[in-house]
Amino acid sequence: MVPYRPEPLSDFSNPAVAAEFERALACVSAQLGKRYPMIIGGRRVDAPESITSVNPSRPDQVVGYAARGGLAEAEVAVDAALEAFPAWSRTPAEVRARILFKAAAVMRRRKHELSAWLSHEVGKNWVEADADTAEAIDFLEYYGRQMLKLAAPQELTRIPGEENHLYYRPLGVGVVHSPFNFPLAILTGMTAAAIVTGNTVVVKPSTEAPVIAAKLFEVLEEAGLPPGVANLLYADPVEVGDYLTIHREVRFINFTGSRHVGCQIYEKAAKVQPGQIFLRRVIAEMGGKDAIIVDGTADLDEAAAGIVTSAFGFSGQKCSACSRAIVTADVYDQLLGRVVARTRALKVGPATDRETDVGPVAAARFQQKILEYIEIGKSEGRLVTGGNALPGGYYVEPTIFADVAPTARIAQEEIFGPVLAFIKADDFAHALRIANGTEYGLTGAVYTRSRENLELARQEFMVGNLYFNRKCTGAIVGAQPFGGFNMSGTDSKAGGPDYLLLFTQAQTVVERL
Repeated sequence: MVPYRPEPLSDFSNPAVAAEFERALACVSAQLGKRYPMIIGGRRVDAPESITSVNPSRPDQVVGYAARGGLAEAEVAVDAALEAFPAWSRTPAEVRARILFKAAAVMRRRKHELSAWLSHEVGKNWVEADADTAEAIDFLEYYGRQMLKLAAPQELTRIPGEENHLYYRPLGVGVVHSPFNFPLAILTGMTAAAIVTGNTVVVKPSTEAPVIAAKLFEVLEEAGLPPGVANLLYADPVEVGDYLTIHREVRFINFTGSRHVGCQIYEKAAKVQPGQIFLRRVIAEMGGKDAIIVDGTADLDEAAAGIVTSAFGFSGQKCSACSRAIVTADVYDQLLGRVVARTRALKVGPATDRETDVGPVAAARFQQKILEYIEIGKSEGRLVTGGNALPGGYYVEPTIFADVAPTARIAQEEIFGPVLAFIKADDFAHALRIANGTEYGLTGAVYTRSRENLELARQEFMVGNLYFNRKCTGAIVGAQPFGGFNMSGTDSKAGGPDYLLLFTQAQTVVERL
């Protein structure tokens, strides 16, 4: 088998590639407004109520309508997954992996089309959408190969007179709760990991991104995934989400989303229900309050570029986004000026426009929450750029507050939008203490030429993904396993060699010879 290599990103400076993407955008635009049923046990299931997906760049434009299910459909979906589990769990690992490889090939053929759906449905610009689709392909390719390794004979200590084997068995039925911000990549990764290990799942995508979930299921069906192995359920995240979390047949919850919801799931899932004969697992990624530290030895132009990209890529709607720039006093003013200048040069506009650097946030409620935090920030720091909503869509200007106290709300709470707090540190050790001074611990970065400071950060910067002299976003599957400490989640390390183990239980079989 060809060794795993990350999917190359598209080069939009190539006129031919740009033209292909323009054609994909036009193709998707012609398909807007369709209705998408749930997919349960391989059957299309409609419902009287709908989830309406709109284009955040143009909220008057409907991307699609998804059939909204309820508790009855959730129960049917769990039943379908239970029915499919025995045959799927006994399907050879190489067959399950082959379906993932086929799905990756289908995605690769549809790459620009899928990215165009992302631009329309959640407001990802060309580059961000392309990276999302590439990561989805990476998850399929990587997890397929990891499953083949997991299914291979495991090396054990030999005992005379005995034959020993270690097998990794699937858990059973699980639930996948996926977020809006990487609605293809994260949804694909969470689903692929669960099914390639032999489990069956009920997939409940974000209500902000139902259409791209339907596109993933088209890919899985074309790849030959049997009915019932993955079931697509559009539903209310509270009522139906809670029902699935405590369902006595659901053995694991795979969740990516907010700290608040993740903690609720973690608590509710821990309670053993009548008739439940297992302890339910929770795999959770719950966000961050990520910091980039810059000291006086750093290349300030590189640091400024990394901060702006990390803070305002996809309008700051990444759990890995830089929301705090912690800068030593000797270069604080210099770096602030360079970051502000780069930020003011960013073009805010529709995600489908090639020239757009910063698109809209994904929903009106997100825009409102961000604007509320900006109002809070005006009493906690000095507004140096941005701070306003813009007309036409759910736009928020890239916003920077200077002279923010480390304990300020905008320096502690996850905003999930294009808002950056600049914080002054006395020295590098002080900067590290500030960086570690939140309840999160997902990503962080350090810009410095000091080897001593790099090694100190290596030991003391308590985040799951730490980057030196580069931005704090953009983890690559297989190269930078992703997951965080503290309230950033269970440090599940998606895209790494340990991730599939979370969806298995190890069985030791010993035969006396």
